[in-house]
Amino acid sequence: MTGIAFLLNGTPVRVTGTAPTRTLLDWLREERGLCGTKEGCNEGDCGACTVMVTDAAGSRALNACILFLPQLHGKAVRTVEGLSGPKGEMHPVQEAMVTHHGAQCGFCTPGFVVSMAVAQMNGRRDHDDVLAGNLCRCTGYAPIIRAAEAAATAPVPDWMESDRRFILAQIPTSDGPTKTGASGTGAGGSGGTAVPPAVPDAAFRPTNSDDLADWYLAHPDATLIAGATDVGLWVTKQLRDLAPVAFLNGVTDLQQIERQGGMLHIGAAVTIAALRTAVQDRLPSFAELLRRYASEQVRNAATIGGNIANGSPIGDGPPALIALGATLHLRRGDELRSIPLDSFFLDYRKQDRRPGEFVAGVSFPEQAPGLRCYKLSKRFDQDISAVCGCFNLTLDAGRITAARIAFGGMAGIPKRATHVEQALIGEPWSEATITKALPAFAQDFTPLSDMRASATYRLETAANMLRRYFHDLNGTPVSVLEVAP
Repeated sequence: MTGIAFLLNGTPVRVTGTAPTRTLLDWLREERGLCGTKEGCNEGDCGACTVMVTDAAGSRALNACILFLPQLHGKAVRTVEGLSGPKGEMHPVQEAMVTHHGAQCGFCTPGFVVSMAVAQMNGRRDHDDVLAGNLCRCTGYAPIIRAAEAAATAPVPDWMESDRRFILAQIPTSDGPTKTGASGTGAGGSGGTAVPPAVPDAAFRPTNSDDLADWYLAHPDATLIAGATDVGLWVTKQLRDLAPVAFLNGVTDLQQIERQGGMLHIGAAVTIAALRTAVQDRLPSFAELLRRYASEQVRNAATIGGNIANGSPIGDGPPALIALGATLHLRRGDELRSIPLDSFFLDYRKQDRRPGEFVAGVSFPEQAPGLRCYKLSKRFDQDISAVCGCFNLTLDAGRITAARIAFGGMAGIPKRATHVEQALIGEPWSEATITKALPAFAQDFTPLSDMRASATYRLETAANMLRRYFHDLNGTPVSVLEVAP
């Protein structure tokens, strides 16, 4: 077993003899004594465990509680202990938090500070979005936001730049185990090599989709792990043994975004954060929906392929993609097939996917002027949809010529509102047409009642979303973030 190698707070480390589904949070606290990274929810919701992870794609904030050690191979990790300088100098974010009284009990503070340090390094100013995944129970967000604003213009400390210059050759390959199960020397230490060590034998880490296809065909019952934002909870909450597992974060050809012939092709391993950037200009309503997809930490890890393959009836990606008429690309061994995304979902947690077959990507038009996506949840940020409705109508000479409408949270699968669509197509674009089509929702959906919403409420709000869509396309402000007289 050759181990997992990465930089930890500027020092190369190598982890051996540990389960591939051991979380970074547990390892940091139990093996390294780095207890600044807190365990709060242990499911990626509270942000108390936030760490900074840097690789060739840049620096990002991630939840250590649902981040497995093999996902860190070849990367640089900084915990809150690693933000201060070599002589004890405070990071600008730390200084600002003190100056602006940004902490009371302090339990959540390390996670806030790390998230803010990542934002400061990346020049981010959208502090509300950046910190939506860091929950505070006692301080209140006003002084924390003031601290983030104060630190935003400060220079990035020199010691924080070292992770960006990090190369795999700095990681030693000699064993030299210590009592913590990790070993390592500084850059240029004995055993340095440009060839990275591998992840543990119990885990497979392919570097291309060909190797993944061969391995998964031979291990069809294995668990594929991309971002682990859902699979992580299978370990932390359900205590499941996932072996054998394959980690997909090294499959670079599944991380590509391509534009061709007016279409966007998104690889399955593209993160939600990267997808949001890709659609920001031409599909702004889709991008706004993705802004409310969980939190910054989750969007930085979760992949669109995982969001689709998970098959959740309340996943936010599929309704928008179905409304766009997306095509799903699947692979099994050397066999490739493409199907309409809406035909992939068969029943609750059941998809048209054969043993050994995986989601390779999804394609959809890069422009859809009529697309609007609306998410209804009890909280604006960091919450699961009660209802997610996406509408894409085509109008010609004041008449509806085509319609694609899809919902999440209204059935056991993401589902099109085909009866509503038929009630609209061919009709004039008017409020009377919208009103006439509303009863068709009861033909399309028989939603359940649960802790998020009752069946009656879901049907009513779905109908209201169609009304909202009509006013939205007619230029009436409908955002819940806008206040109109």
